[in-house]
Amino acid sequence: MKNFKLIKQSQEIIKIAAVNLALLLVFLELGSVGWYFLKHKQFFYTRQKTQDKSALGINLEGVRLNQSIVERFHPFFGFVQKPSTDFRPGFKVNNYGFISPYDYPLKKTKKNQFIIGVFGGSVASNYGIFEVQNKILPRYLKQVPGLQDKEFVVLSFATGGYKQPQQLLVLNYFLALGQELDMVVNIDGFNEVALSNLNNKNKIDLAMPSIQHILPLTQLANNSLSVKAMKTTLRIQETKTKITQGLESLQHCSLAACDALISVYVQNLVNNYRKDTIAFEKERTKLQKDDGGSVVYINTNKSVLEDSAAFEKMASNWAKSSIFMHKVLSASNVPYFQVLQPNQYYQTKRVFGESEKQIAFNKDTPYAKAVEIGYPALLSKFPNLKKNNVDILNAVNVFDKSKDAVYVDSCCHYNQAGEVVFSNYVGRYILESLRKDEARSKK
Repeated sequence: MKNFKLIKQSQEIIKIAAVNLALLLVFLELGSVGWYFLKHKQFFYTRQKTQDKSALGINLEGVRLNQSIVERFHPFFGFVQKPSTDFRPGFKVNNYGFISPYDYPLKKTKKNQFIIGVFGGSVASNYGIFEVQNKILPRYLKQVPGLQDKEFVVLSFATGGYKQPQQLLVLNYFLALGQELDMVVNIDGFNEVALSNLNNKNKIDLAMPSIQHILPLTQLANNSLSVKAMKTTLRIQETKTKITQGLESLQHCSLAACDALISVYVQNLVNNYRKDTIAFEKERTKLQKDDGGSVVYINTNKSVLEDSAAFEKMASNWAKSSIFMHKVLSASNVPYFQVLQPNQYYQTKRVFGESEKQIAFNKDTPYAKAVEIGYPALLSKFPNLKKNNVDILNAVNVFDKSKDAVYVDSCCHYNQAGEVVFSNYVGRYILESLRKDEARSKK
């Protein structure tokens, strides 16, 4: 009898536990459905399934799923990305190492085509990709008389890490190859001070390509990559494998709870990837002693320049390079627009929310001081740029009125909301500038 009562009690406990577990799973699923709707603005069960991994709600900005070091030496540009596939549908790393739907040089196939070249670093590259996908600038250009019926083609000549005079060199190279351009937009400023400052601290000439990108390639070529850097590379590779597997699982979730749990897991992996890449960047920029066997030559300085002299030289290189870009394009009546990109480390009136602060700022970053000192040096060159007829837009305040988070990392890049604000800001400015030019020509 006693055993019967114990069995009965055990059964009741199991039933209660099962009911509670079922309720927990139901509430977890309902909560996940709500979370998914807030995140994607659609219901999980009626969602449009996609093979595009960038549309799964995971912030993959800066994540290189294929390789850790994707740069390759280029005899003219310094470095380019290795031609390969790209995770965004319709894009590839093309024959010259730029992310684009097209190989270069691109010849016009229709008389009404209007080719826009985008130059700069990773922010410019992201802008070019965003413009191909969303065509914000073309919407503004269609309001200009004579451009209403044009077919706009955006070509990106921008790559992460590029800084002047690389944009100038790339422009002249492709013009020499016969690349037709009807407009050029150069978005830069951050790399010119942040990456040039790292060059200076390592006694590398300021005008040389970024030490962050060139040094690992030279170390690999010279077989001198440090053990710590190699270990970090292996850890990054393992994390990327897990991210890829997680994204594939995410595409096949049949329950909202599955989507929520895997999303959190994958985003945590992405965060770990970013931490390791920062560690790798610090390690790979440590110069190894040259024993005379180096096969790659990089201009070096005898000493580190004082900040005042270094940033003045950086700003001067930046301004002169842009002036030369304008001059070569103006000879063919091609409009040239330069944009000083916004960056979180240059203080404006923008108020950052607590969650965005966690994403956008890193107390250990080497970029903050460079931007704080370097941006005023760049801004001091505006009068000379305008004197040389360079149409330059100071976009440092573009996000001041935005209440949404716009930064996606602690470097310089923008999320979807930020890209929308930035692209519209640039589009409006270019439209207004072209209208002013038209009005002056009629006088």
